[in-house]
Amino acid sequence: MNSLVAINKKRPLSLFEGYGVELEYMIVDDKTLNVLPISDRLLEQVAGSIVSEYPVNSMAWSNELALHVIEIKTNGAASALEPLNVAFQDQIDAIESILHQFDARLMPGAMHPWMNPFSEIKLWPHEYNPIYEAYNRIFDCHGHGWANLQSTHLNLPFHGDEEFAKLHAAARIVLSLIPAMAASSPIADGERKPFLDFRMETYRTNSLRIPSITGNIIPEPVFTRKDYNREIFQRMYRDISSFDPDGILQDEWLNSRGAMSRWDRETIEIRVIDIQEFPGADIAILEWIVNLTKALVDEKWSAADQQKSWSDTDLFRILMDVVTHGEKAVIKNESFLRLFGASGSEITAGELCEHIFLDVLKDYPFSEESVKHIELIFNQGPLARRILDSLPVGFSRNHLFDVYLTLCDCLRNGKAFGS
Repeated sequence: MNSLVAINKKRPLSLFEGYGVELEYMIVDDKTLNVLPISDRLLEQVAGSIVSEYPVNSMAWSNELALHVIEIKTNGAASALEPLNVAFQDQIDAIESILHQFDARLMPGAMHPWMNPFSEIKLWPHEYNPIYEAYNRIFDCHGHGWANLQSTHLNLPFHGDEEFAKLHAAARIVLSLIPAMAASSPIADGERKPFLDFRMETYRTNSLRIPSITGNIIPEPVFTRKDYNREIFQRMYRDISSFDPDGILQDEWLNSRGAMSRWDRETIEIRVIDIQEFPGADIAILEWIVNLTKALVDEKWSAADQQKSWSDTDLFRILMDVVTHGEKAVIKNESFLRLFGASGSEITAGELCEHIFLDVLKDYPFSEESVKHIELIFNQGPLARRILDSLPVGFSRNHLFDVYLTLCDCLRNGKAFGS
């Protein structure tokens, strides 16, 4: 078995015994950088027929709702994060070699900077299309919150209620800080948006017709399977039932919170992570997230009961400040700061993230490459900040083209933007 998935699949995985990682990328024309809805042709080229998923040993490629997006993911649980840097870069190389035949390439970043989601969206028309069409009928997928967003997903395992309670308590806290490290979507519609992480703003509003599907992004404080089913799943299914009489969407994956609990496979899937400019950057941020989560589960700074006591509403307020201002968001909630052993009455989100990193670095493992990239984030800001800093005031479409062409080259060459 490939070393990336050298995990005993005969028993359930416990906390931090494996990692499922998914990275989403845009397919764009290699000359104009406009989106190209050809993920089905890409999969057909490599598989010999149109498929929704193509396994490549320890990795896999799969479709998404939008036809211009391709997802690369681990084929099962990886035993460690560090080797995934090379594994994902290898898949990008393979995909780009095929896309070259279509005069296309991959673009990183959580949102396309000038795509018109109302006129350019094309839904995946093949297997699972009834699901996508149901979403489109109920929510109208012609908009940024459905048609133009790419993210990194991290799946963390648990087994049973006791482990779920620990992991869910920690993950809910961690979500609030992630955009300070990972925001990469400051531009859409050819203009700067008032959110450093505009993807998360569009994501949180894409299901407003049925608010219980997304909730407050931060999940409610529930810590058993029974309570989760009652407070979250059953409420969603009840609220959508009149729009979805055939029950097409009434499954666990309907849940769109920033940390989705998947009881069918006993994982929590973290979705508040903008995709970065190359896989090494994603892995660095995932190492930071995992080690912070481990430290909270281990009660390094605060007891589990303290973590559980936070309401989704209070954490949502902090999250939205960070979604708006990124690493420059000022956190004045002293109780929140004490969860991480931080003193003082206020601190920026970036300063808090750095404090956390320096503290967990003493006790938890980081790869050398990840440390290097995390230090770049602390010195120059998350990718969204570096994108903005590279653009002149009153930038034009040509300026955007040059910056995003450079980002495409960063992805192709496995290099950081702004280093």
